[in-house]
Amino acid sequence: MDIYFSDVFGISEDDLENYGAFNVSLINDLPLFIDPFLLFNSAKPEYQELHDQMIKYLRFLKACSENGRIHEGLLRSWFMFSEVKQNWLGYSLVGNSGSGLGIKFARALHINLHTVFSDFGEEQVTNGSHLEKLCLIKDGVGRDNISDFTTNLIKDYLLNYTQKFAFAHLRPDQRRVVAINKVRFNYETYNWERGRFELPWHDGDYIILTPKDILTKDDTWINKTDIVRTFDDVADSIPNLELRTQVNQYFAKSLPEEDYSNKDYRTAVSSVVSRFPELIDFYIRHKEDTGDEAVSVSESRVKQVELLFIKKLREFVDSLNRETAFYSVTEDDTLAETRERVLFLKDVIENKGGHRLFFVDGEPIRRENDLQILFRLTWCATPSDVSRKVNDGRGPVDFKISRGRYDKTLVEFKLAKNTHLRRNLEKQVEIYQKASDAARGLKVILYFTDSELEKIIKIFNDLGLHDHPDIILIDGRAENKPSGSKA
Repeated sequence: MDIYFSDVFGISEDDLENYGAFNVSLINDLPLFIDPFLLFNSAKPEYQELHDQMIKYLRFLKACSENGRIHEGLLRSWFMFSEVKQNWLGYSLVGNSGSGLGIKFARALHINLHTVFSDFGEEQVTNGSHLEKLCLIKDGVGRDNISDFTTNLIKDYLLNYTQKFAFAHLRPDQRRVVAINKVRFNYETYNWERGRFELPWHDGDYIILTPKDILTKDDTWINKTDIVRTFDDVADSIPNLELRTQVNQYFAKSLPEEDYSNKDYRTAVSSVVSRFPELIDFYIRHKEDTGDEAVSVSESRVKQVELLFIKKLREFVDSLNRETAFYSVTEDDTLAETRERVLFLKDVIENKGGHRLFFVDGEPIRRENDLQILFRLTWCATPSDVSRKVNDGRGPVDFKISRGRYDKTLVEFKLAKNTHLRRNLEKQVEIYQKASDAARGLKVILYFTDSELEKIIKIFNDLGLHDHPDIILIDGRAENKPSGSKA
């Protein structure tokens, strides 16, 4: 099955590995993104130069912001960017199309560049300037926004990086010359320039390769969650005794006197950061000082993605192809196709060692997004259209499988550990009890432990959903499988 770049273009994975590029899926985005800190902290001069170029552009934007209100047209031209979907990285669970950096991000950046970022480029506490500071201040600005912004600002480098590989390893008929917008910024004309590149071409679009050593998963090295985790260390690192005392006293007053929860702690930290925004600079300096860890953490995360979404998935797809009719399902109806495919998956996972796909370092996967991506990638050969996050009257569901306007089946994949599973089923119980409605939708629940199974049974008993034909359980437990197939 042609799932990955190496499959589609018939090249060796070793060629990509030796070049340092990640072997992307050309069916669905994989959950990786570019972390600008890996450019800042790198020993490679070309990466440091890329980060310097980013900071130069941000200083240009800051200077523009200080002049007051920017015309809407310039705001869209200078502050807004489309998602670079051609790198096939990110959090789109069907295909590779995301939302990009819209007007909301543009306005947040414009406002914060002359407020929170007032000393941008002239920092006194940190060793450098960091775009990630924006996600520490502004709600709704996260890792995907930071990654998209970084990708756009280093796009010229990525395009040349890909073109060089294409010339060395791909046939002329596998490449195409493409004119691409907003490749590099001209500081004399204040305009983004176009560029022409000869790039890998597949299914009507070009492809961009990305070096593995600037990728990470889950979060950037500098992030909002981490500032809570490291708050004590950051507060203790403040050299100014007066400020350090004020921070600690304000933090103590912000916490309940006893029996405070994790949520209380997070709220107290947020309150302190709002009251003393300079604390963010000390947090960033702490992350700079421990920056070498960022490389090893990101490398480990990328290897985990390669293990789960490439190596293990390949073995799983081969098993489906070899031992079932998964890839030769020919039913004319999407419901029959979807049900048959899910049952094939159930059989392979429960009886043929396929459960190993869902274990990394002996532990089951913990995120529904990862589960849904894995299931999407197994649908690499189907005459049906697979759409993500739709609402056809039953509430939002994970996927819609359709063939034309009138033949569609809704399907959800859930982990049993989901704390909202009961509520999710409870809201739809009347729908599931009406065969005419439920006939067009399936819910698939994957469990990994005896306690998770007991939880499901209790919910089913309470809601009267036992043995419902449209709710399919998949047993992912490792301990009840034949010894030869244990993870």
